[in-house]
Amino acid sequence: MSASATLESPVEEQAGQTFRLGEQLLRAGLLTQHELEAALNQQQAKRGRLGEVLTEMGFVDEEDLLPFVGLQLGMPAVRLREGLVDPEVVQLIPRAKAERLQALALFCVRGELTVALAEPQNLLIIDELERITGLKVRPVVALRNTIEKLIPRCYEDDYSVDAVTADMEADAVELHPDAIEVDLQDVRSLAEGSPVVNLVNYIIVHAVRQHASDIHIEPGHRHSSVRFRVDGQLREVLRPRREFHPAIISRIKVMAKMDIAEQRMPQDGRMHVVVERREIDLRCSTLPTVIGEKAVLRVLDRDNVTFDLSSLGMQDEQLKAINEMLRKPYGLVLATGPTGSGKTTTMYSAIELIKSIHRNIVTVEDPVEYQLELINQVQTSGSRSLSFANVLRSILRQDPDVIMVGEIRDAETAEVAIQAALTGHLVLSTLHTNDSASAVTRLLDMGIASYKIAAALVGVIAQRLVRNVCPNCQTSYYPTAEFLQMIRYTGDLRRPFTKGEGCEQCHDTGFQGRTGLYEVLTANREMRRLIASEADLETLRECYQRLGGRSLLEEGILLAEEGKTSLEEVVRVAMFD
Repeated sequence: MSASATLESPVEEQAGQTFRLGEQLLRAGLLTQHELEAALNQQQAKRGRLGEVLTEMGFVDEEDLLPFVGLQLGMPAVRLREGLVDPEVVQLIPRAKAERLQALALFCVRGELTVALAEPQNLLIIDELERITGLKVRPVVALRNTIEKLIPRCYEDDYSVDAVTADMEADAVELHPDAIEVDLQDVRSLAEGSPVVNLVNYIIVHAVRQHASDIHIEPGHRHSSVRFRVDGQLREVLRPRREFHPAIISRIKVMAKMDIAEQRMPQDGRMHVVVERREIDLRCSTLPTVIGEKAVLRVLDRDNVTFDLSSLGMQDEQLKAINEMLRKPYGLVLATGPTGSGKTTTMYSAIELIKSIHRNIVTVEDPVEYQLELINQVQTSGSRSLSFANVLRSILRQDPDVIMVGEIRDAETAEVAIQAALTGHLVLSTLHTNDSASAVTRLLDMGIASYKIAAALVGVIAQRLVRNVCPNCQTSYYPTAEFLQMIRYTGDLRRPFTKGEGCEQCHDTGFQGRTGLYEVLTANREMRRLIASEADLETLRECYQRLGGRSLLEEGILLAEEGKTSLEEVVRVAMFD
């Protein structure tokens, strides 16, 4: 009889008779009579447990032994390894207590703490653990020597999510092909299993290592899809089996403190993890689709973000103009662009530049992505009482010097922000528009009076993010004359440009990292006069260019001429009109 055959039912009872552990192993063909007698003699000399003696002597593998031990004690038995231990949960039991009680906290699901114990039938130990942790303890049996070996590793300072994935086996995520229909109880049990813990940890660790801004976990008819957004582009990195998808979503919900039972409504949550000694915040969102729930995790890595205006890729004259805007005692400064164009980073960088112990700076955001020192940050919610406009009104009663509004989404918020800018406050905010001049027409469309916009507006920063050419595979090429004509290129038509051919370093994309393109519109006297007279968009753009301003496309072409990006990338990002 093979070992694998015995794992489904380690031993059968015959006529109400149960067998001792040694007899069970003999009947299963995992042990010979001679080996059993030698182990019994060793057990008598050491006064230990038979199972531990058998594994120490090499007669039985731990994986084959544990099902029989669990059957004898009437509870689950686990083969301990790092992938089964949640790095945050293990700290619930102080190390000294863990060593004395021979107990290792594994994971916690919905207020129930699963603990591996060498003596799981000892009620005094369980009572003490519940008193220490304040949680209901679910005991599982593990071998004493395995617990003793793992405790020192799990309590080391560098034990993190990265360590959890270190022993992940290649076939650990395989599920039975007939497990397509999974009920809620099955999902919970799957989410508690080490393959799911390992897989979710693997996804998070590799997303951080690849500098991904978002993780997309999507259901499919044949398989799930895990995609990372790196440098603004989605890239598929993993295809877990379709049956595994509910357990992955369930594990993410547990980590983000969302309702694991709710599968028909969108949910939001957050989690905090440590990857390679770096603290990472993950903002999580789930969305029900017709074939299952989709999860998106926004990766907020403070170590990978620099809130410094001078390092965002602005030209010297642009940086000087923005610094002058921020020195104004009051007025409205806007950053514009589509989602993912770096507006929030620009706003945070501006705040970092002007913050001071002598200034009261308050922000209203949805959500608060990064927490800043010396800044009072308020997060809005879906309720009417905590809308942007209502929170902004409350902030005005808090004696602020500078206010940052995460986004002007509606006329009410725009009206309050403009009023704040007109009454002695410097207001920073963002808008979704194509270019800097469009910010004015957008506010007019919201119903804001033109004279108020003209009086309040200090300046507009329009921006995009373009990918940098990979330095490891960059090469020269000559664009076609038709292409150069399409973008109205006025430089040397015979000059070479740079692009990336694709290599292992850049995952065959030809790009690595991103930099910004910026339009900086300053509301000078002429621009204010045009705004007050409700000039059309083209007139505002002509005024901006007449004053020396360059469009986003022109800024991108200059960047391509310097060899930092490709012309095709500039056109993809900045050629919208």
